[in-house]
Amino acid sequence: MTQREGSLEAPIRHPIDWKNPEYYDEASAEKELDRIFNICHGCRRCVSLCNAFPTLFDLIDESKTGEIDGVAKTDFGKVVDQCYLCDLCYMTKCPYVPPHPWNVDFPHLMLRAKAQKFKRGETRFRDRLLTSTDRLGKLATIPVVVQAVNKANRTPTARKAMDRMLGVHRDRRLPPYATRRFDRLAPDSKDWPVRNGERTPGKVAIFSTCYVNYNEPGIGLDLIAILEHNEIPYTIVEKEVCCGMPKLELGDFDAVEKLKAVNMSRLSAMARDGYAILTAVPSCTLMFKSELPLLFAGDADTRAVSEAMFDPFEYLVLRDRDGLLKREFKTGLGKVSYHIPCHSRVQNVGQKTREVLEWVPQTTVTTVERCSGHDGTWGVKSEFYQASMKIGRPVFRQMGENDPDYVSSDCPIAGTAILEGIEQAQQATRAQKLHPLTLVRIAYGLPGTIEDAR
Repeated sequence: MTQREGSLEAPIRHPIDWKNPEYYDEASAEKELDRIFNICHGCRRCVSLCNAFPTLFDLIDESKTGEIDGVAKTDFGKVVDQCYLCDLCYMTKCPYVPPHPWNVDFPHLMLRAKAQKFKRGETRFRDRLLTSTDRLGKLATIPVVVQAVNKANRTPTARKAMDRMLGVHRDRRLPPYATRRFDRLAPDSKDWPVRNGERTPGKVAIFSTCYVNYNEPGIGLDLIAILEHNEIPYTIVEKEVCCGMPKLELGDFDAVEKLKAVNMSRLSAMARDGYAILTAVPSCTLMFKSELPLLFAGDADTRAVSEAMFDPFEYLVLRDRDGLLKREFKTGLGKVSYHIPCHSRVQNVGQKTREVLEWVPQTTVTTVERCSGHDGTWGVKSEFYQASMKIGRPVFRQMGENDPDYVSSDCPIAGTAILEGIEQAQQATRAQKLHPLTLVRIAYGLPGTIEDAR
């Protein structure tokens, strides 16, 4: 029996018809929820992926009929709320995805339900606030304000108040805001001559992302250091705004469209000029590679940017295959526990980060392929925090085993959640939490940049 016994063909994704009024028809959506939930009930292959499927199956099993017809339609929202659109069920488990005639796309059905909820005005203020990453970042990184925000995020009394009034769980470790933003630290560009034999794009445009810009600019500076060391020309995308992934997860398509319009005016010109566009956060890469093309099918600018978008390690591996990447590493990394996040896995580019880390001598990489449970803003929320930690528990245990020197994930907030989980489990660890790009910079023996960014 194959993994996809329902269909032997590669999965395909249909465009999201979000501008069609029928997309927001509640009766139509409810009928489709009923249909797909019934298929999932008969299969149950995805039960271990997240909390959406156990919630669905519990509702069915505890109903009077033991079937989907025994579940109140008003309870369907409980399943929708547990889905954080990681896409793993679609890309790795479900045998009934298109082109199978049953046409099951569980994540995009959840997205439709979330969009209807947003349209009805039922989305909480907290959720709209947490997904406004640019607005929060610009406010929180104002001089003086940044110290106050970071102190509040570490103070138990303030966190209890945030939990009670805002619904941000008091125990969730929040990433600090940077005192100096990436867009104010990074040089505008660096030029090198194009070398003979280049087949991969020979120049890079860095889309910094909200997280790197406002929280960990050192990650972006480490990417720059690696590009400079390998004599790869680069430039920084100016006046970028959020990629739109947080608003997509909220079902706020209008906000996504506004953000897309700002970004595409710059990124599409760079794509057509031959730049490889890199982001250091997998969710942002995925947004430009896959989600925006499905939301704006037929848009030439969106397609051009999608084709030019690379995960940083995907790009480095391609440069190495062209014989254009330096392999002279000076510092071994010891034991690295590496977590590949959901939004990296569903890009279908393979484990390129692990591949690069394994180039480094005196380095052993242990890879964990499970969800960390943080999942954007979902694991921050008070009502989902315990479920988030439960989902991440196997990852915390595996990442903390064998006394690693480093705990690392392409998703920086997943890395923080993993270290938090290891410490909560009272696993003794001396491991540092560092991004894979930082590890490569260390391996090259390049000067540190993180302290300069704080």
